Amino acid sequence: MPNALSAVIDSLPYLLQGSFLTIGIVVSAMFLGLGLGIFMAVGLVYGNRFLRYLLIAYVWIFRGVPVVVLLFLFYFGLFTFLGLKFSAFTAVAIVLGMTTGAYQANIFKGAILSLPQGQLKAARGLGMSDLQAIRSIILPQILRMSIPAWSNEYSIILKDSALAFVIGAPEIMARTQFVASRTYQHLSLYITAGIIYFLLTWAGVIALRKLEQYVRIPGYSHHGNQ
Repeated sequence: MPNALSAVIDSLPYLLQGSFLTIGIVVSAMFLGLGLGIFMAVGLVYGNRFLRYLLIAYVWIFRGVPVVVLLFLFYFGLFTFLGLKFSAFTAVAIVLGMTTGAYQANIFKGAILSLPQGQLKAARGLGMSDLQAIRSIILPQILRMSIPAWSNEYSIILKDSALAFVIGAPEIMARTQFVASRTYQHLSLYITAGIIYFLLTWAGVIALRKLEQYVRIPGYSHHGNQ
């Protein structure tokens, strides 16, 4: 036990440095997924048939293929084939962003479909184009409505970020494995890593709940008159 405790105390600053990289990966992936998710959700609801089928295929692929396979496929395969020299950090952020984008597309699509259908027609009656109506009326509502689901996506992406160590990104899991392989205190160090991930998850979910409360409009409900 003393050796295990000593290993944890000595390596904790090193592990916490990895948490900054983990947070960077998660935040980058979430915002990339936000942009992709909004674009795909709009395309899935308002796009033509060809665009919808194309986006449905994208969603199925990124939801159906394991993240670790996607990491190897893009980092060692597609990026190399295209001559793109991304760092491990950038590659992980891109792959996780594209993955969460597929999930966020369905989140935003559901939010759009839950809105009263007359809103778009009313905007057209006021002389607004579809793009103006979507940007000014539809998107502000679905972003507010989707924050609770974003909490789930944050937790999922944070846990998936632990796979970044397979391509050499020095985040929490990679650093934990490095120290454990040299101190042989695997149990205590992996427990420490688990606690760090739990605290990051808890802090992120709390922050998103605060954001949800901040942007909430008192008395507003999207289930208005149809």
